[in-house]
Amino acid sequence: MFYATDANQHGLAHDPFKAIVAPRPIGWIGSKGSDGSINLSPYSFFNAVCDRPKIVMFSSDGKKDSVRNAEESGVFTANLVSRNLVEKMNASSIAVSYGVNEFELAGLTAKTGTLIDAPYVAEAFAVLECRVTEILNPRTLSGEPALNVMVFGQVVGIHIDETIIRNGRLDMSLARPVARMGYMDYSEGSEVFEMIRPKPPQS
Repeated sequence: MFYATDANQHGLAHDPFKAIVAPRPIGWIGSKGSDGSINLSPYSFFNAVCDRPKIVMFSSDGKKDSVRNAEESGVFTANLVSRNLVEKMNASSIAVSYGVNEFELAGLTAKTGTLIDAPYVAEAFAVLECRVTEILNPRTLSGEPALNVMVFGQVVGIHIDETIIRNGRLDMSLARPVARMGYMDYSEGSEVFEMIRPKPPQS
């Protein structure tokens, strides 16, 4: 099958786009507003976009609380969603009024970052402390701003639970990271395999 996305006539019961762009890491974003309230929300449009320096991005469908807080404070945390925390991640996705503490709703411990004034999930196997570098709306083909808001942050500090470190590496089969698939589906990345990049032939 083929369909043009402007007509969106795929003939399926549900839009397949996000199921194709999968698995997607989940940005479990911790933030703090200027009023002192804290927020924790998962975003399935999230990824690392740069290594030198280390920069990550999360994208929000509209200017939600995490965007507001990141804009006000200039900082946020990104917390690793592992299989043992996936139900709590889902609990933190509930739509509530601004200022409601999703850490409490999900039964999680909020700790303040070491280098930034933003909360992180104390139970997470890994956490990225980030300072905002830019916030923007991506542009459409017509040049109009899209509805989503993208928040980029440079990673200034990293927390790692040493129980997932084996032989000098993070053992993701122990961390069991969870990714977002399409629809309401998720996957767990505990089946890990290694491939070595081929070397070019020598002349």
